[in-house]
Amino acid sequence: MDKKYQVFISSTYEDLKEERDQAIKAVLEMGHIPVGMEMFSAADEEQWQLIARQIEATDYYVIIVGHRYGSETPEGISYTEKEYDYAKSCGVPSLGFVIDEKASWPVDRVDKDSKKKKKLDGLKNKIKSKPVHFWSGKEDLHGKISISLIKAMNGNPRTGWTRTDESLDASITKELSRLSAENSKLRDENNKLLNKQLEAVDEIRDVVNILNENSRTLQIRSEASFDTATEHTRTLLQLFLAVAPNLILENTNEGIASNVSYSIVGTKYHNFWPFGKTPTEHLMADFAALDLVEPSKKKHPVSDKSSYWSLTRIGKQVQKRSRRIQLEEGITTSEDRLDDEDT
Repeated sequence: MDKKYQVFISSTYEDLKEERDQAIKAVLEMGHIPVGMEMFSAADEEQWQLIARQIEATDYYVIIVGHRYGSETPEGISYTEKEYDYAKSCGVPSLGFVIDEKASWPVDRVDKDSKKKKKLDGLKNKIKSKPVHFWSGKEDLHGKISISLIKAMNGNPRTGWTRTDESLDASITKELSRLSAENSKLRDENNKLLNKQLEAVDEIRDVVNILNENSRTLQIRSEASFDTATEHTRTLLQLFLAVAPNLILENTNEGIASNVSYSIVGTKYHNFWPFGKTPTEHLMADFAALDLVEPSKKKHPVSDKSSYWSLTRIGKQVQKRSRRIQLEEGITTSEDRLDDEDT
């Protein structure tokens, strides 16, 4: 009797949606049963146990790798790599498909984080330790998966599933196709929040690094005249962290100038525009350009001509996450640098 084989398809999700669809299509066109993580959620151990049971019951395992390592488990390994390792430990024949490094690829679907890149290279090398197939596009991938599965099924036949009759087979295939599309849509919706969180983390890390890589020199006066003003150089990160606490609600430009001056010279600053109105406006323009601050939405009397600012969503996240990012990136903290950067 004809057999139907279960084929587990593993990959990162958001960046390889179309490629996964082609893999599922290839398996369905061959009359077999595709299974993949879009039918589940690997967000906790209970769901991982469900995925593990599916891998154990799988006849062939297909892993597709692009330029992203993917979401990681608490142990620091991606769910894709965890699935691959488990399939190998179960003795499931594994077929690896790694993207050709010369193939054109959207830059927004490439890992920028150096740690993730290193882990991705390790996964690719692990897959390349066995015969592997290189692909350059979704159409190319479709054909290579079909050919590779045919060779694997002929050369290494597995237990598979036996069907009762053609009409049942057709209805099962149709239902599987419908369920696959439905589960893919649900998976997409369920992962949007997680992906937004992951993207936000990367976005905040980028902003922190930009702030740290740019400096400003301010002339802070301790009396009415600027003749005796002293120069002080600080990174935009130091300056932002100095003013952020008082921007959670709102603050004026002059208040911001005072906050910056206090963080540098303590109370030894002139209480009226300690480093000037124009430099303060330029500083706030820098923060606004990075979407860290925005004009306050609170209402004020018409007679009040001051400019009021508040933190944006990104600004609040930078203030909240900056300390951890500084430690992870090896960025010297403002407390460490305030004493040795005066010029």
